[in-house]
This record gives sequence, structure tokens and C-alpha cells, in this order.
Amino acid sequence: MAKRHLIRQATPLCAAVVLCLSVFAHAQTAGTDAAASAAAEFPALVEAIRISPPVDFCGEPVPLDHPEVAERLEIELLLMTWNRPQVLLWLKRAGRYFPEIEAILHQEGLPDDIKYLAVVESGLRPHAGSSAGAIGFWQFIRPTAQRYGLTVDNRKDMRRNLTASTRAAARYLKDLYAQFGSWHLAAAAYNMGEQGVAAEMLAQEVDDYYRLYLYLETQRYVPKAVVAKLIMSDPQRFGFRLGPQDLYSPYESESVDVVLAEETPLSLLARAAACDFKAIKDLNPELRGHYLAAGRHELKVPVGGSEGFQQRLDEILAEHRDQFEQRIYVVLPGDNLSLIAERFNVPLQALRIWNRIDLRKPIHPGDRLVVRPSKEALNPDKNEEQ
Repeated sequence: MAKRHLIRQATPLCAAVVLCLSVFAHAQTAGTDAAASAAAEFPALVEAIRISPPVDFCGEPVPLDHPEVAERLEIELLLMTWNRPQVLLWLKRAGRYFPEIEAILHQEGLPDDIKYLAVVESGLRPHAGSSAGAIGFWQFIRPTAQRYGLTVDNRKDMRRNLTASTRAAARYLKDLYAQFGSWHLAAAAYNMGEQGVAAEMLAQEVDDYYRLYLYLETQRYVPKAVVAKLIMSDPQRFGFRLGPQDLYSPYESESVDVVLAEETPLSLLARAAACDFKAIKDLNPELRGHYLAAGRHELKVPVGGSEGFQQRLDEILAEHRDQFEQRIYVVLPGDNLSLIAERFNVPLQALRIWNRIDLRKPIHPGDRLVVRPSKEALNPDKNEEQ
């Protein structure tokens, strides 16, 4: 099954080269001392793109003695080194995410170089998405994600969970390697889909990734990963001089097992963990919306939030249930959401969140809505006195 269905065209090289040359020329000819110091941080452009053998990906040699292969790598190296802010962010994010990715790849028996596919796929961003519907660190489309055990529904999207998605990607890539016997071809199939690569191999009677004519995106895919490896494994050569203090640190968290009898607002779980709603969402990017479904969940909370979590949650839920009926508004004839929001002095969007309402659908007399009135709405006399 193809992982993607939309293939992007390659960026025109000539425009990128012109921009690269102008950036480097400007850095090298600036007149001030500060500019001269900055220019010294940039390697000479021609020197930077010289790739000396041997070069490998997952232990398999890249045939740099083939001029066309060397050209493909040079193109990607030019484009990546031109977009320095992007590469800088890759390096900084690697400090946060590579340790766990590397540990999982080692546990699964995969080569360490596989981590560079996550860089190419998402730039190490949990919420990255494509027009083809691929989501997360490893850019799974829904059918492939579900085939490898990832939950994707309106409450959770485990493609955004680093641990789960990396294990799923590792299993998928192991299956691809077992099918093709080459990490280059396995990576190509991860991008294009195993059926597409297998069909082209049969049609072209070629079993070497670098000799296959594939979609342009897939022809660029492995060279991108190779170049990402070259830059990120030796960033100083390319003018990136980062110390440990410059890298983004891994999130510090603890895990708690939560069993919920009913759908529960994340805001209550945040209170039980003694943190903000945002902290729960940041530590658990797979959670969608404002509620957690009934059932058992493993939740990451800030360090210190797990101690006494369940007791605090039970108390908060009991208080929430006691107050529930006091927050119910029964819709009257002639009501609409805008009128109700105005009456209780709350944002319309808050009504939608509290009640999981589709704003395109009408409400009806007798419907019961949860409303948390503002202090002003609860004390109209006090407002008049003021």
C-alpha cells in the first residue's frame, strides 16, 4: 500500500544555487567586523558540497563513483545547506527526540541511520502533516498506521506519539527490508509504497535503488536522508557550531495509568496532575480535542504530577459530578447558541467545547447544554451597582 498518493516536484536547482551563492557571497564580503566574523562561520560553498567516499546508508555503500549519484547528493546538499534555519532546527530538535528514537531502533535491531528518515519525513515535528493525509514524526497515512497497530480516531492519533509511532515505523521498515533485502529499497518503499517499488523493479528489471527510475520525490528521498546524515553527524563542517546548551532538551515527564468510567475533560486531568491543560497536550501530542475517552490510558504528566494523582483525580471528578446539574441549561423555544452564549456572557466557542457541538447543526428545545456562566452573569445585581 502506497504510503503517499501525492508526489511533489523537485525544487528547481538553478534558483536554489543562485540564492545559495548570493547568501554566501554576502556573508563573505560584508564590511563590518561582526559580518566578517559571521562569514568565517560559513565554509566555502564548493568545499562544503564536496563529498568524499566512503559514504553509506545503514551500512550499505552509496555509489559515489557513479557521476549521476554524486550529482543527486550534491543537489540535496546544496538545497539543505542553503536552508540553514531548517537545518539548525533539525539539530536542536534532535537533542529532544533522537535519544528515544535511537534507543527504540537499537531495541528493534534496526540500523541507527534510520533515524534520519524521521528528519526527512517530518523535520522531527509531532504535528507535521501532508496534503496526502500523512501525520506525525514518521508521516504515516491512516491505513498503514492502523495496519501497524496505531490508534487513529477522533480522540487519539498515535501517529503523533513518538514512542508508539517509532515502534510502528521500525516494524514497517523491518518488513520492507525482509521483502527487498536492501535498506535503500526499503526506504524507497517507505516513501512510495512497497507495491509501487516492487512493480517498477519488475518492469525495469532492476533491483538497485540508484538505477531505478522512480517518482521524482522517491528518487530524492534516500539522497535526502544520506545528506541529513552527513550534515547532522558532522555539523561543524557545515558551519553549525552548537553546544549542548543550544539543543532542545527531552521533555521530563512521568507516566500514570488512568482508568476512566466516562469521557473526561482534559482540564480535570491537568488539575489532578497539578499542571496546565497545555502541559498535558504538549506531553501527549496524540490527544485530540478537550476530552479523554472512557477506558484505560497511559498518560504522561510533568515530573512530580504522578504522586497522589489518582486520589486527586477521584476528588476532582466527584466535585465535578456534584456541580454538573447546576451547570445544565435546558434549551427554550427561540434559543440559539449565540443567544445562550450572550445570556451567560461566555464565548460561543466555549459552548462548543463544553458540549462537543457541531456548529453546523441546529439545537432544539429541550436539549440539555453544559454552561459555565461567567462571574458577571451569576451576579447581575453586583454589576448594576458598579
